Amino acid sequence: MPLRLEDYALIGDTETAALVGNDGSIDWLCLPRFDSGACFAALLGDARHGRWLLSPSTPILSSSRRYLPETLVLETELRCESGRVRLIDCMPVHQTQPTVIRIVEGLEGRVPMRMELLIRFDYGSIVPWIRTYEKALHAVAGPDGMTLTSDLNAEGRKLSNVTEFAVFPGQRVAFTLTWDPAITCRPYALDPYKVVEYTEDHWRRWSSRCTYRGPWREAVIRSLLTLKALTYSQTGGIAAAPTTSLPEQIGGTRNWDYRYCWLRDATFTLYSLQLAGFTEEAKAWRDWLVRAAAGDPSDLQIMYGIAGERRLPEQTLPWLPGYELSAPVRIGNAASRQLQLDVYGEVMDAMHVARRSGLESSEDTWRLQDALMRFLEKEWRMPDHGIWEVRGPRRHFTHSKVMAWVAMDRAIKEVEQFKMPGPVERWRAIRAEIHSEVSTQGFDPIRGTFTQYYGSDELDASLLIMPLVGFLPPDDPRVRGTVAAIEERLSRNGFILRYDNRMTQPVDGIAEDEGVFLPCSFWLADNYQLMGRTEEARRLFERLLAVRNDVGLLSEEFDPERGRMLGNFPQAFSHVALINTAFNLVSVEGPAQQRISA
Repeated sequence: MPLRLEDYALIGDTETAALVGNDGSIDWLCLPRFDSGACFAALLGDARHGRWLLSPSTPILSSSRRYLPETLVLETELRCESGRVRLIDCMPVHQTQPTVIRIVEGLEGRVPMRMELLIRFDYGSIVPWIRTYEKALHAVAGPDGMTLTSDLNAEGRKLSNVTEFAVFPGQRVAFTLTWDPAITCRPYALDPYKVVEYTEDHWRRWSSRCTYRGPWREAVIRSLLTLKALTYSQTGGIAAAPTTSLPEQIGGTRNWDYRYCWLRDATFTLYSLQLAGFTEEAKAWRDWLVRAAAGDPSDLQIMYGIAGERRLPEQTLPWLPGYELSAPVRIGNAASRQLQLDVYGEVMDAMHVARRSGLESSEDTWRLQDALMRFLEKEWRMPDHGIWEVRGPRRHFTHSKVMAWVAMDRAIKEVEQFKMPGPVERWRAIRAEIHSEVSTQGFDPIRGTFTQYYGSDELDASLLIMPLVGFLPPDDPRVRGTVAAIEERLSRNGFILRYDNRMTQPVDGIAEDEGVFLPCSFWLADNYQLMGRTEEARRLFERLLAVRNDVGLLSEEFDPERGRMLGNFPQAFSHVALINTAFNLVSVEGPAQQRISA
């Protein structure tokens, strides 16, 4: 049986990341970047598609693991009949090339071990040539090369490497795997034991900058570490997840590539980084955003590559059967070419948050903002695909119009508070027009709730952002009515769906169910806090924390009935929402999101 998503932990070096199973197998790793081809793709297939197993060669009786406190160094203890071992896994930062270090340490008894390395480049489709030189193994195919060095002699076997050995208490054996361009593939003279110590110290020093002192500090720091792990250090871009095609329903087709940077997440991400004291990372994310969005404002995309790439063509990989046969497996994302008006509001809000927070900005920042506003002045009335990237017809989504209002509101505040040049009176008039239209066409007075899109009977959990961005006060009867309707119709075991996929003609054209959407569930807790329902907010937040796996990671979605994580994993948006809600619940001045964006 394949591992569940929650059975994986993340290690990373801020350029790429790997998923390590609680059985000692690394089943997913893209090299040299998050969005490169995977050399281990067993996550979406089986061992034949590439993995790196380091585990007892006899049946595992129990497995437990943890991150070393406030680090991304993973420890896994495996017990078998003959004894117990500890695995240490990490990816050191600041190396010339991406590197994975694995150390096995004997704890009790004599434990027979098996190290099995199957490198399969290009998502499991290319079997490399392998050569061995004493304690080094080279694998080369096309542009990719990898070198394995260890304390043991390497042994090539059937286009892979298998090493069998035993460890005793106190004995340690290390393995180092490094990616290189094929033309320069060579062994590296690294001391793996010292590198692990350096990596542990690096992450502890980074975590010590966190300013959060509330009751959920461990969860907040783990979420911040996850965000940092998903940050591409060369550009400041933050990948939504390190994976592709993990299903939103087991066996379904909602399988998307999330190894890119979404503008949708921009403001929430800036909130979380700024609130937690990580100004340098917030500035890098803001600067990435300015560079990525540069150009004709009509060409603004909803997502970009981690370096700001615009072309993200979508294709399927038929040789991969998919996670638990959830096909197709996709790379690239066709939604990158959609029109989503909400991103204009999210970019404007992010820039305003950055300026209010004291982040230094250049003239190019306001030039970009001004260009976006002049486009939006004319185009805000257009239907779009909405925040959830529906692959059906464009509609007048209420959330999109609210975020167009946010764009106008933040532009006005930039003029009023920071003396930026702009046609403020015209923007005030458009802001008022949008507000009036949303309040009439996006609101159902009979049921007392805002709706998913104009004229619709359906609900959408994205409407929970209305009081968070200041569109309406939290005590407005329309906000209370919307929250009540979402609680009644989009709640599943107390968690929140994005929208109802069980209708005859679902808005996204895909007649499949999906799990509850974790960021929306955090937004409901934020709404509770804003409305003075503090105890309900805390109870929901604690339930969401309980959804995390044993090492504190969250996926995009969750199946509360089966108790399983769904969607790409770990998911930056979920961890951003966790951080913001944790701050909101301890704030004495009101929720952090509303306070910053006011």
